[in-house]
Amino acid sequence: MARFHCTHCGQPHDGIPAFHADRPTLYWDVPEDKRATDVFLTSDSCVIANRFFFVHGCLDIPIRDQNEVFTWGVWISLKKENFILWQDHLETAQRSHIGPFFGWLCTRLPIYPDTMHWKSLVHLCDNGIRPRIELEATDHPLAKAQCDGITLQAALEIVHELQK
Repeated sequence: MARFHCTHCGQPHDGIPAFHADRPTLYWDVPEDKRATDVFLTSDSCVIANRFFFVHGCLDIPIRDQNEVFTWGVWISLKKENFILWQDHLETAQRSHIGPFFGWLCTRLPIYPDTMHWKSLVHLCDNGIRPRIELEATDHPLAKAQCDGITLQAALEIVHELQK
């Protein structure tokens, strides 16, 4: 199991932490005085002006030669029909057979070149687990990392960079 030293608490921890965006990047485009009326936000979903629909999912990066992944918690936009279908099955225990749904990545990840609006697939998971996000295969470093994996050292470097 991987182990990292947390720069915030000063303690070593087992495993690789996940990093999650708490809202889609487009949330910040809504004027602050409109957010209370135009935005519905939970830890799993976001609706903006009843026009833009987002789900929170896990974009896993395999860590080579380890039985672990580095997880980015990201937001994906869905068309309204797919969002409603996802919402209708939010409490369904066995839902992995539904979908996948096409969507656009709507989270900027700080250590990569621009990650906004990438083609993605949202795969529902059973037993209340957040959806799994699959990026379209491209030459972008994030898509390559999801496809090929990264080393444990690279994962730890990401963790330390994000703790700054």
